[in-house]
Order: sequence, then C-alpha cells, then structure tokens
Amino acid sequence: MRVLYSVLVALSLITGSLTATAAPVNDETILQPRPARLLSDYNLFVGASAQTPNVGVHPFALRQPLFTDYAHKFRFFYMPAGSKAQYSETEVFDLPVGSVLVKTFAYPADFRKPAENIRLVETRLLIHQKSGWNAWAYVWNEDQSDAVLKVAGKSFPVSWIDSAGETQNITYGVPNKNQCKGCHILAKKFTPIGPKARNLNFEFGYPGGEENQMAYWLRNELLTGAPPLDKIPTVAALEDTSASLDKRARAYLDINCAHCHRLEGPASTSGLFLTYSETNQAALGYRKRPVAAGRGSGDLHFDIVPGDPDTSILIFRMASTDPGIMMPELGRSVVHSEGVALLRAWIKGLP
Repeated sequence: MRVLYSVLVALSLITGSLTATAAPVNDETILQPRPARLLSDYNLFVGASAQTPNVGVHPFALRQPLFTDYAHKFRFFYMPAGSKAQYSETEVFDLPVGSVLVKTFAYPADFRKPAENIRLVETRLLIHQKSGWNAWAYVWNEDQSDAVLKVAGKSFPVSWIDSAGETQNITYGVPNKNQCKGCHILAKKFTPIGPKARNLNFEFGYPGGEENQMAYWLRNELLTGAPPLDKIPTVAALEDTSASLDKRARAYLDINCAHCHRLEGPASTSGLFLTYSETNQAALGYRKRPVAAGRGSGDLHFDIVPGDPDTSILIFRMASTDPGIMMPELGRSVVHSEGVALLRAWIKGLP
C-alpha cells in the first residue's frame, strides 16, 4: 500500500501548481438530479489523467481496502466549502449534501513499476444530493483525457504484468446502476461503505508529507463530533504481519463482506454477520449451518469450521469464480489469493 500512496503523491506534485488557477468544483452540477455526461464537467480534478485533485478535493486511503480484481485505487472526497462531516465511531461519516466520494480504478502496465504506464479504467462517484446518495460510473477514454458516463455498465479487457512477472488478463466489469445498489444498501437506504473512522485512522502520504488521516480531517476542520485521536478505533491491514491473524482477517471480512452481511444489509436473511464489531460466534459463522443449501454450499455443512478451512463454506465461496457460487458476487472476476490465504490461516488457527 505504501507504494500506491507514493504514486499518488508523485502524480499530485506533477501538476499541483495548476490548482491555483483551476475553475472551482462545480457545485451546481453535483446537485443536478441527472448526472453529467463527462467526469470533467464536475471539475473535481485538474490534470485529470494525473488524478490531481482540485482545491477542496482531498485524497484519502483505506487501511484495508475492498478487493476489485487487483485494481489500484485513488480515492478522494469533496465537501462544499465551510461544511463538515459528522463523526461516527462505527459507521461511515455523515457527509453533508453536496459531498462527493470519488474512486478511480487503475492498472499499471507492470505492477513491479507501479508509478509507470498507469491506465485509468473507471471513476465512480457517490454524490450526496437532496434526495439522498446516488452512484454514477465513468469509463476513461483511450487517450486518458476524460471519462464518460456509463449508466448501463460496461465490460472490456484489461491486462497487466503482476508482481511475479506473469501476464494477467481479465474482463473488467463496470457495474450498472442496480448493481451499485446491491452493495450500497443499508437499512433500505443507499449509503457509502468505505470512509469509516477505523479504516482512516493511520498515516497517509499527502503531497505535503505523511500525516494521520484523522488528524488531517480534524486539523482542516472537516469533521465534527470526533473524540481525541487516541480514542478513535483502527484496524489492521492484510499485509501487516505485526498484527494478529484475527485482527487482519476480521478487518478483511469487514470491508469485503459486511456491507451485505450484517443485520441491516441485503444479506441479513443469511444470519451471517461479518462486521468488525460482531462478537457472537454463531453470527460470525462458527459451526453455523447455511440458511439455504445448494451449489453455494458445495455440499459443506458449516460457514466456518474452526481449525478446518477446507470444509468451511466461507473459503469455498471466496475461492470460486463461478457466478453461482462466488462471494462477493460482484466486483471481482478472479480470486483474491492473498485474501483467501489470510482467511484460511485464520480459520485453521481457530479453536
């Protein structure tokens, strides 16, 4: 992850001087019920292909990000001038109307050289309008000058050389409007997923230097209602081997699965609840029988069998690419081998 932060800083510095003369973020377009045709219409970026944020647009990262076919992601948030988000200890911050959450998906040609030959493929906007949150997907054109709205989604080939020097080829899927709703519904309302206190409370490489993200929000008066920094929760990253397997696995399940698998989520009827704060072992899947059997269970009997990942439905589904079996159902076409390895080790160590 540190490499990705460094890339973002480098890209920001390349064209950072442009922000002084750029037109401001287009608040009027943000609040329009109909989305703009082009990403550039919002003025969220200057030097768009370099992902240089405009004045008032702030970069951020998640301690444990959602997996999407190994895409690198550049994240930003925007709030209208003078406004603040409301802190929450467990849920996404309450961002004011007129706010935008931005996530750009990108692939370096060679993951061993992550700052070179980066292809931007998609930018998703979550826009908080008077009627609530809306999601719009924009696909980048071939010359990387702008991205075009794709309400119905789109699929196209993407290839790269991975960190082991092997060529990878996938069919990248841009979600349609209804697919976005499939993951972003909480208590029957469309809501963001990522920017929670526990996933922001760590050092980030801003253009001006490294700083704890929560300290940055507070210093820039972007947040209200937050406790002192040492009282804000945090989680462990997948690759942080100094943290326990339990903390890393729970953080992974929290960001990749719990937006659906929670009492208020679309998968509430499953009885499998994977939020970071869940303490009930049955709800977490320990020796829990699935609500519905069939292909999705692989003829296995329990969601998690402590000590035995090979007979755990959780691993069976996460290690599959069959659309009728795999979990998560959307957002990936390949197996996240590092994530599955982490969860296998976690389950193997459960008493």
